[in-house]
Amino acid sequence: MPQRFVIIGNGITGTTCAETLKAEDPTCSVTLIGLEPYPLYNRVSLPRYIKGLPRERVMLRTVEQHAERGIDLQLERVATSLDTEGKTVHFDDASDHPYDALMICTGGHPEPYRAPGADQVKELTYAFQTLDDTTAIIEKCDQSQDSVVVGGSFIAYELAEGFRHRGLNVTWIQRGPRFLRRVLDDEGGQMVDFLAKEAGVVTVYNEEVESVAPVNGHMTVHTSAGKDISADMLGYGLGLTMYTDWLKGTDIKVDKGIVVDEYLESSVPGIYAGGDLARFVDLMLDGQYNQMGTWDNAEAHGKTAALNMLGRKTPYREVPTYTTSMFKSNLAVMGITPENTSELESVTRLDLEARLYRALFFYKGRLAGAVLIGTPKGRKKLIEMMVSGLEVPSDKREALLDPANLTG
Repeated sequence: MPQRFVIIGNGITGTTCAETLKAEDPTCSVTLIGLEPYPLYNRVSLPRYIKGLPRERVMLRTVEQHAERGIDLQLERVATSLDTEGKTVHFDDASDHPYDALMICTGGHPEPYRAPGADQVKELTYAFQTLDDTTAIIEKCDQSQDSVVVGGSFIAYELAEGFRHRGLNVTWIQRGPRFLRRVLDDEGGQMVDFLAKEAGVVTVYNEEVESVAPVNGHMTVHTSAGKDISADMLGYGLGLTMYTDWLKGTDIKVDKGIVVDEYLESSVPGIYAGGDLARFVDLMLDGQYNQMGTWDNAEAHGKTAALNMLGRKTPYREVPTYTTSMFKSNLAVMGITPENTSELESVTRLDLEARLYRALFFYKGRLAGAVLIGTPKGRKKLIEMMVSGLEVPSDKREALLDPANLTG
């Protein structure tokens, strides 16, 4: 009998896992199950969709392409419980799916915005995660003039940039002292603030939204410092709650996500997890646990999990990267940052005139991570150094901050 593989979640992790399974073992049975009504689309392109990228260029797969690959794609279905002893997943339509190995890559969902009064302005308040979210945001932007963005995350930044690109007045409110406060230092925050203000965004730090209230089809956003801001729409990026409730009653260990080993296998043999849902053993951190939601990390998880589901015993060891526009500049985050561990040493460089900020992070003497704002020159060389694991003497580290020293 061919092996039966079931994958819950058809984002880049799940789709990559399914395609790798079929490529490596064409005789196996692969069922790929998704919550949304769409096959794989590029979540990394959603900010560009806000800024005008045609919708068709966001889509990466069709239903027909899955069928051609021998993948049974099932959409708009919700897993409700799991029988690990009987190796069966139960769904909201009362159907069941037996499996020989199971991959879970369902990610998470933004919670409804919960500031006092938010229930009265639901139609003006937008999370930003899915294709449908983005389409709704675009439609509202075209009817709006003033906007507020709440949060200090990548999502919040992408909303601030997208709203501004579509011609809206933007006030960006962050309860911390800077953007990505767990990753960037004060100089990094200064660089982002410089670029945001240059783009016409009004930045507000160390304040929270105290309440929101409807006013004649618009809203007033009241901050903890007593500011009242008029807005036609509010977007927020305040983190995700992972889809793990349906795993209650099983022996799968959950701690902020599904806990897995270096092979992405959970505490229950034959059940794997990947993407931002997975709290995985990171070999780049000498076996400490890590959790991240970058696109290429998720894609690599899908491939590694597939090989392990086939019995190949392949450890996950990758340098995750995230790149995006940063108003009229660029942002690249690579490898490990202070958000992942406090055991890092760093060197930084800020040059506002050159529109350049760089931070390099060292773990036990090895280059382990970097943040680049401005020119991405030298990015490939830095990644090669991270992969090699060679130690960098303290007196050689600052030289790596100069892009001119990273050629060849």
